[in-house]
Amino acid sequence: MDVANQINASHANVNQEQRQFEQKHFIEEVGLLFEMVGLPRMAGRVFGWLLISNPPYQSPGELAAVLQASKGSISTMTRLLVQIGLIERISLPGQRRDYFRIKLDAWSELTKQRMAQITAFRRLAERGLELLHDEEPNLRRRLEEMRDMHAFCERELPLMIERWEQQRLHSQ
Repeated sequence: MDVANQINASHANVNQEQRQFEQKHFIEEVGLLFEMVGLPRMAGRVFGWLLISNPPYQSPGELAAVLQASKGSISTMTRLLVQIGLIERISLPGQRRDYFRIKLDAWSELTKQRMAQITAFRRLAERGLELLHDEEPNLRRRLEEMRDMHAFCERELPLMIERWEQQRLHSQ
């Protein structure tokens, strides 16, 4: 191999190592974000890799290898991600194993699921206000804010989802 080819190969290795470092950093950032919202960090790592992997579908074994995790952990986390609607299990023609990929429209579906939580918080605040109906306004203020904020989100979030879906239709 001549010097020019050695230099090019060396640069390619450095670029590949830098790319892998950046990918691992991204995966960890997603994991930390998931942890911040109350989900397991490993679920976030699985999701993070599926966001950037090529091909966009990965087998449990591939996930375990890339994320340096046990197959049991991958199984538990993929099951969780399927349950919450962020990923889906697929099979490929001629393949005996399953694969996972990001579910299309996952974000819209997840936001719609959040609507049920918002409604539950509003109703809970209303029940609390019923308990404090004879109390002074100062004591009721916390629950009123909780109720009002969640009622606002109940009104506005469906409109935002509708606008988002319209925007997606027009941009395709």
